[in-house]
Amino acid sequence: MTRLDKIEYLEQLLNQTEENYADTFKADVTMFFDDDFSEENSKLQFLDNINSKQEIEIWVDRLTSRFVMKFDSEFETENDFIYNYLENG
Repeated sequence: MTRLDKIEYLEQLLNQTEENYADTFKADVTMFFDDDFSEENSKLQFLDNINSKQEIEIWVDRLTSRFVMKFDSEFETENDFIYNYLENG
């Protein structure tokens, strides 16, 4: 997959209809990327380490699941939470 293919697939996943509570956090992830799904957005560089659609799906699922299990709005913002996930997994 090219970087643009990965970006387009990530955007598609984040814009899918919500099916469960974890999916509600996809909007926060989209906002983290400034709703800018272009190759120029440096926040999307993490996709360089991802090689398939399945890996992108796993990344989104893990992040949204982590929101459900660990996010505490009293101590951190959604952006800080996502940034931490990008940096530390």
